[in-house]
Amino acid sequence: MNQALPQEAIDLFVLEQQHFATAPQRFFAAWKRGVQLAGPEWFGDGTQEGLLHATSKGELRPNVLLLNDALGVLSRGQRLFLSAMVSFYNAREGGAMLKRCGFAGLSDLSGLDLARRRVIADLLLHHEGW
Repeated sequence: MNQALPQEAIDLFVLEQQHFATAPQRFFAAWKRGVQLAGPEWFGDGTQEGLLHATSKGELRPNVLLLNDALGVLSRGQRLFLSAMVSFYNAREGGAMLKRCGFAGLSDLSGLDLARRRVIADLLLHHEGW
């Protein structure tokens, strides 16, 4: 007995295929927006020019050592946003940074403004590993 898949299942499969086909480009676009919002000094070569000319997320890796040193002087919102971004690059390092700053869970993201929330949401939606 040969049964056809329901149209809903086929539509969902096609939608997922389309999503994951564009996920890397969409992740990079969201990452660049996040770097711009956070400040390029924390990523890649630390310059605005480096941000403008980056063609891959690898060129905009977070400077984890610099960020860890600066956590004590950044505002609460800066610490949260930067630590959350680092979490996409390295879950262990980002998680440790979030814990060090006193952030307990995802609901703490409610402390971010809309632009930063959108970056984190887009990163989460399109993340496929670093």
